[in-house]
Amino acid sequence: MNSDDEIEFDASESEPEIDEVKYQSLTRDALAAEMNEAIEEVESVIQVPPGTCRILLHKYKWNKDSLLERFYEKSDTNEFLIDSQVIPKVKKTFDSKNEEAECEICCDLVELTGLACNHRACNNCWTMYIMDKIKDGQSEIECMASDCKLLMEDEKILEYITDKEAITKYRDLVVDSYVEINNLLCWCPNAKCGKAIRVKINEPQLVVCDCGTQCCFSCTEEYHDPVGCRHLKMWNKKAQEMKDRKHNGEGYGADKETFTWLMSNTRDCPKCLVSIEKNGGCNYMLCKNPKCRFQFCWICMNAWSVHSNAWYKCNSYDEEADKKREASRADLHRFLFYYTRYFNHKRSLDLEQKLRIIVRTKMEELERKQMRWIEVQFLETAVGVLSKCRKTLLLTYIFAYYLKKDNNTAIFEGNQKDLEMATEQLSGFLERDLEQEDLTALRLKVQDKCRYVEHRRKILLDHCSEGYEQDFWEFSE
Repeated sequence: MNSDDEIEFDASESEPEIDEVKYQSLTRDALAAEMNEAIEEVESVIQVPPGTCRILLHKYKWNKDSLLERFYEKSDTNEFLIDSQVIPKVKKTFDSKNEEAECEICCDLVELTGLACNHRACNNCWTMYIMDKIKDGQSEIECMASDCKLLMEDEKILEYITDKEAITKYRDLVVDSYVEINNLLCWCPNAKCGKAIRVKINEPQLVVCDCGTQCCFSCTEEYHDPVGCRHLKMWNKKAQEMKDRKHNGEGYGADKETFTWLMSNTRDCPKCLVSIEKNGGCNYMLCKNPKCRFQFCWICMNAWSVHSNAWYKCNSYDEEADKKREASRADLHRFLFYYTRYFNHKRSLDLEQKLRIIVRTKMEELERKQMRWIEVQFLETAVGVLSKCRKTLLLTYIFAYYLKKDNNTAIFEGNQKDLEMATEQLSGFLERDLEQEDLTALRLKVQDKCRYVEHRRKILLDHCSEGYEQDFWEFSE
């Protein structure tokens, strides 16, 4: 069979499963235009300045329908605006002449200005106050009087600030607040991008910005199916705590020898449960955790303070305390089991970045031998498939750590095992068989394995998704 007759591997199979209709990327200008459109619609109904409309929309998370529904429920417009902190309970007007008086903030004798609540200060103090709020990242700025909750509308704020950078930052903060409070919007996590992503349904899902950055919509972390956002956050926190535990200036590893050492030479602080090493003969221990610093006895694990009074019971067996310590140790053992496997796939993923370079070099070498690009492209595609499977596998160990055992767990573990075995076989083909002379045989073997691992990966993820949809997964916390 010649190369033209062979079935070509579809490169699109290695691309993420994305429904382009479900989301869109938006620039800051597009977001500002959306905001202005909503403001104009509300302004035409409530008949208040645009800046006041923006504050109202912000309070209702930019849900225009919800805002107007609440507005129509109130028989008194003023009552609605007072409750929304956009007008004071008692509206007062200033003398248009604004005679000079002593500013209560700086004590200078100057012309005073202020808000409808009649809290007054000099222009300089208002400007400094607003500039400080902008530096703090605030877009909703209250009156400077400590007991006043009246919010300053945009028009008033812009009367007091003239610095172009401050004005630009304030306007950016307003757009930021629009995205942050809207449950259908999130910022692209790429710091160089500056676009937001809008979805139709607020749920964990893979989204891809126009800049190419992929993330989970709910937490903006790298997409982490099948792990839930909360469990990913919990895992990262636990893994970071493991890294922070020090022994002779080096972080603990996740191997069996390390665990044996931990069990033999360390105990958990009774208060914060951080592992403590005993490196001297004295049984007085001080927790090294800066947030804890608990003093305790190495033998009985009780507070050291009780060792000098009648509460001393170092020679008495405390069954409940012992059970608690053993449970903590068992959890550490279980965590290390899953972390070891997670870490191994993560390390393989990092090492396989070098494989990309090797594969690229091999492809260029084959092209110099008069082979067409389409004939060698399967190698690069296969590395992408391998990378995607590694990412899924390392995430399945986080999923498995929090998963409670039941019949469905056995199915999950079977799917995980099949994918893991096939992924290792694909990795072996790419690392060991690149130099074989028969490129046609290698291509057929690699393409066949790529199809298989993609199929097994889909089965695993579909089963996990089914568990979420039918609510048959049970997780420990």
